[in-house]
Amino acid sequence: MTHIPVLLKETIEILKPGSGEFFIDGTLGNAGHAKKIIERIKPNGIFLGVDRDEGAIINYEKQTKNQKNLILIRGNYADLPEILKRNGLPKADGLLLDLGFSSDQIEKSQRGFSFLRDEALLMTYDINEKPAYEWLKDLNEEKLTQIIKEFGEERFAARIAKAIKKNLPIATSGKLSEVIKAAVPINYERGRIHPATRTFLAIRIFVNRELENLKTLLDQIPNIMRPEGRVVIISFHSLEDRIVKNAFRNLAKNNQVTLLTKKPISPTREEIIENPRARSAKLRAIKITKSPNP
Repeated sequence: MTHIPVLLKETIEILKPGSGEFFIDGTLGNAGHAKKIIERIKPNGIFLGVDRDEGAIINYEKQTKNQKNLILIRGNYADLPEILKRNGLPKADGLLLDLGFSSDQIEKSQRGFSFLRDEALLMTYDINEKPAYEWLKDLNEEKLTQIIKEFGEERFAARIAKAIKKNLPIATSGKLSEVIKAAVPINYERGRIHPATRTFLAIRIFVNRELENLKTLLDQIPNIMRPEGRVVIISFHSLEDRIVKNAFRNLAKNNQVTLLTKKPISPTREEIIENPRARSAKLRAIKITKSPNP
């Protein structure tokens, strides 16, 4: 499946990339959003693309072939202040985070992200990090229950955690999916979603410390963005969206930013038909005030 960038039109309209500006994409992925941004900031703009997945960086490097003012770095967007400092870069005019993961990560990475495939149960964006199968072995049942309940909002978390611990070792995504399916009622969610959906989401979030990284980035926005800089964050589930909403509101209360989205922007019906993975996306945006508080 070809990767389709989510809420692309809305993202570009809000970020308003202009010629000569400096933009950051902290979740480069397949560079769907990045390509549009780069078009708008030419000829003298600077673009920084960051991704924890080395494959995403290598793939885009091959496409761009040493393009002028294009900096691609394998790293964590939570470390953006340090990345800027290390590379002698100024504060940015625009920042985008798309917190979903690309079609390539699901279909080509072979890291066990999907419960519909039987692959090594890694679930890490960075291949150097501790894989999911080791975490399942090391976590006790109580902690595993907490992770599945909190990050996956799964009401059968205790039953699933118990089944996982009972069936160790679980080295593949296929086996984990089978264990989860056997642990929940036959009529789970009346067939609306696969029984493993929420548990896989929870484990992925935990393994990659996704919510911790998001909170770190949000705390660092004043150190990353210049006055009048624009920030767009696209989230895909309620926990992420709640964190972004609260952080943006707090920044606005302190007169550090202006909210560009009073309510989150969701995909149109037409976009969801074209790209079903976009259905849960929510876009929130802010603009840094001209004279932010010190």
